[in-house]
Amino acid sequence: MSEELLRCEWATSAPEYLSYHDDEWGRPLHGERNLFERIALEGFQSGLSWLTILRRRPAFRSAFGNFEVDTVAAFGDSDVQRLLADAAIIRNRAKILAVINNARRVRDAVPEGLDDLLWSFAPARHESPTSWADTPAITAESTALAKDLKRRGFRFVGPTTAYALMQAGGIVNDHIVTCWRAVLK
Repeated sequence: MSEELLRCEWATSAPEYLSYHDDEWGRPLHGERNLFERIALEGFQSGLSWLTILRRRPAFRSAFGNFEVDTVAAFGDSDVQRLLADAAIIRNRAKILAVINNARRVRDAVPEGLDDLLWSFAPARHESPTSWADTPAITAESTALAKDLKRRGFRFVGPTTAYALMQAGGIVNDHIVTCWRAVLK
């Protein structure tokens, strides 16, 4: 895309942000692997910069079996030790264990499928914000999604993380109204 396009203000501070903004963020995302990856990465992002996660994304994919749910659900103690020793990812035991747990929860507690579950929390109506300052950190829908995921045994899925997941996966379109991506779904 042309550099002259108007974008959300956060997207222009680093090349990784620009690419992520233009090619992924806010586009409707479907498929178990894709959505599971976003849940995992949003959980790892908690307390960190998203840029840190984007820069380590290839390493996360490699370390977590490309986020194939069955692969991650089968991880055991030796995998946890391997991940804790992997300097290319975020070596946070609680977050690593949460990803493994969440893969198992997808298998055991989401009979309707991850795609149907997450998209069932899409708001009936959602207006693009007029500025990044007008973008909420949580909504009633993200709070309900987080509550439902926690009820099913998921970890690292609070309302703020759930809303970031909704934004990243296009469940809501939070590109600001002047952004060229705001009108594309």
